[in-house]
Amino acid sequence: MSEQASRLSELGGLIDSRKARIGVVGLGYVGLPLAVEFAKAGFRVTGFDLDPEKVRSVQEGKSYIEDVTEEDVAQARANGVLEASMDFSDLSVVDCINVCVPTPLTRSKDPDLSHIAGALEDIRKRLRTGQLVVLGSTTYPGTTHDLFVPMLESTGLRAGSDFAVAFAPERIDPANRDFQVRTVPKVVGGDTPLCTELAARLYQTIFDQVVRVSSSQSAEMVKLLENTFRAINIGLANEVALMCNRLGLDVWEVIEAAATKPYGFMKFLPGPGLGGHCIPVDPTYLAWKMKSLNFPARFIDLATEINTQMPGYVASKIADMLNEDCLAVNGSRVMILGVAYKKDVSDMRESPALDVIRLLRDKGADISFHDPHVREIQIDGDTLKCTDLTDEALATSDAVVIITDHTSVDYDRVVEKTQRVFDTRNATRNVTEGRERVRKL
Repeated sequence: MSEQASRLSELGGLIDSRKARIGVVGLGYVGLPLAVEFAKAGFRVTGFDLDPEKVRSVQEGKSYIEDVTEEDVAQARANGVLEASMDFSDLSVVDCINVCVPTPLTRSKDPDLSHIAGALEDIRKRLRTGQLVVLGSTTYPGTTHDLFVPMLESTGLRAGSDFAVAFAPERIDPANRDFQVRTVPKVVGGDTPLCTELAARLYQTIFDQVVRVSSSQSAEMVKLLENTFRAINIGLANEVALMCNRLGLDVWEVIEAAATKPYGFMKFLPGPGLGGHCIPVDPTYLAWKMKSLNFPARFIDLATEINTQMPGYVASKIADMLNEDCLAVNGSRVMILGVAYKKDVSDMRESPALDVIRLLRDKGADISFHDPHVREIQIDGDTLKCTDLTDEALATSDAVVIITDHTSVDYDRVVEKTQRVFDTRNATRNVTEGRERVRKL
């Protein structure tokens, strides 16, 4: 056995004994929770990020992610097992590198791998024998094998013998108290069987269950399937909402009744559009890849068409609601209640609220917003500050539009104090007084 192969085979022992040093590239919604879990498991962890505010927060023992407690970050810092850095040269001293950077879409809806490419270049410059590199960012099938491996092998080292490469998709559901980082099974697929084994041994230290698949391509496809499944079924729920509107039916009643069937039905709910990094983006990554193979992804295309039209549908229904009382959208005071992409988080990525706001502003509406988790938003170069949810603010609004159903909001009070409410999330389902003032999706 060569010295290089020996060092790679020894990595498993370093992982099992918690002597391996862990690096996490990207300290966002995925990277920080992962870094903290490794630190809690007894590893020495260094998080790398280009954002000085994130680095400073971690170094001060503070958390900026809802799902990571400040106590956990402070304890890891006090124990000397967690640090953050903007100095990527330290990648040379870590044994296992987890890449957790954003993978958005370009304006033309093509995959934007610039963040991955930047992280990969930083790693390539410091790559050494005996290291494990794991990509966790969502991407199209083949990225790890076709992009990661060749670029890293340009150093002269070889994947599977000198260093290990794997893909292990993140499955975090922000604000989900039932499923924490540790309790969601971790899918792992390596470029070789040894790569898979080393990555699995790493994640077994912090996850209750690790699911091995045959390749990095399979692991990449698993992630895309999960969120494409959700996007398509949400698209179906949204289309059913449009059908029920045309038929004069209550879509929420229909879905809740259907959900009482104990088999063969899984409840998905309609809404004002898709938000977050995963569900609006992942299906497009898969469709883009299949298009390059001359394979039309028709279900994805149809679901995307339906889901992307929902903000426009919401804006038109708000106009109809105002019109019932002889009010125009132009000049009306409209408060958007909730602008994060899902309840109880501050994440604004791909939030449908932004599209609804733009559409109403284009029609001349005077827009304000309240969100207990978001202090300000940027709309076409303008900064909007969060409005306090006072009785006066509610009473002086011509309409309040519930886009994100945060649990901390008193919806009985919102309906009581507001002239008109448009509810896209069925947040007012338990409100009894003033229901005549509420319109729903």
